[in-house]
Amino acid sequence: MAMVAVRAGVSGQTVSRVVNGSPRVDPDTRTRVERAMAELGYRPHRAARALRTGRSQTIGLVVTTLATVGNSRMLQATAEAAAERGYALTLVTAAADVAEAFDRLAEQEVDGAIVLNEASALVPGAQPPAGLRLVVVDAPTEAGFASVHSDHAGGASAATARLLALGHDTVHHLAGPADSFAAIERERGWRETLVTAGVRPPPVVRGDWSADSGYAAGGELRAASAVFCANDQMALGLLRALAEAGRRVPDDVGVIGFDDVPEAANYRPPLTTIRQDFAVLAHRAVSSLVAAIEGAAGDAVSVVVPTELVERASTSSR
Repeated sequence: MAMVAVRAGVSGQTVSRVVNGSPRVDPDTRTRVERAMAELGYRPHRAARALRTGRSQTIGLVVTTLATVGNSRMLQATAEAAAERGYALTLVTAAADVAEAFDRLAEQEVDGAIVLNEASALVPGAQPPAGLRLVVVDAPTEAGFASVHSDHAGGASAATARLLALGHDTVHHLAGPADSFAAIERERGWRETLVTAGVRPPPVVRGDWSADSGYAAGGELRAASAVFCANDQMALGLLRALAEAGRRVPDDVGVIGFDDVPEAANYRPPLTTIRQDFAVLAHRAVSSLVAAIEGAAGDAVSVVVPTELVERASTSSR
C-alpha cells in the first residue's frame, strides 16, 4: 500500500479508503490510485481485511434445490450482484433443517445470508446464529425479517384478467406446490380476480413446478378453454399434452405461464407469460443484506418487485 501511495502521489490513508470502497475519495484521485494498484499488481488480501474489519466480505446463499429455473437464475443473478458490491458468495443446501445450513455458514464466518424461495418456508422454525443477518427471498411480509419477492399475486391477477378479457368464461389454474409461498400467492391472485369478476373458481390442479407435472395435468385440463400456469415449465408440459389431445393453442385453449424463462418465446406456440425480473430481485436482496451488514439498515423491511405481462401467441381473442 505504501508503494501504491508513492506512485499515486497520495497518503496511505487515501489508498486504504479506495481499497475499502469509501465514498470520501475524489473521483480523479480514486482513478489515479486504482491505476497505480493495477500497475503494481496490488490486490487486497481478503483474510487480512477480515481480521481488521471483522467482516469476511462473504455472503451465504441457502437453497433447497437448483433444479428449478427460478433458483438457478437467482443463483447467477445473486452471484453477479454480490460481486458488484465486493462480496464473495458461498452456497449451502438445506433439506428439512435450515438450522444446519445456518450453522455451516456461521462456521465459515459469512457476514450474512440470503435464503432462496422454497427454503424460505423453513426459516420461521429456525433460530439463526447470533450476528447472522438474513434476507429471505419469497417470504410473507409479516415474517419478521427482511424479505424480497416478486409481486406474485399481482402477476397472477394480470394473467387471469387478461384471459377473461379475451372472452373466456373462466380460467383454470395449474398451481405450484401447496407449501410454496410463490405458488400460494399466485393462486391467491388468480382466485381473487375470478371472484371479483363474479366467476366461481374451478378446482385447482396442482403440479410440482416441473414440465412433467404440467404434462400429467393435461388429462384434467384438456377440456379447459383457458389455463393460467404457475410457471413456464409446467406450461411447457401442458402445451404438449394439449397438442396430443388435439386441442389447439390458442384457438381452443388460451395458456399463460409465469417467469418468462428465456425459452418461453420459442415454445410452440410462443408463450404468453408473466415476467419476473430475477436480476432486480437479486440486487434488491443483496443491497438489503449489505446495508444490514454495514450498519446502514433500520427495521426489517419487505420489498416487492413488480411483474409484467408479456403477451405472445398462446393467447388470442375468442
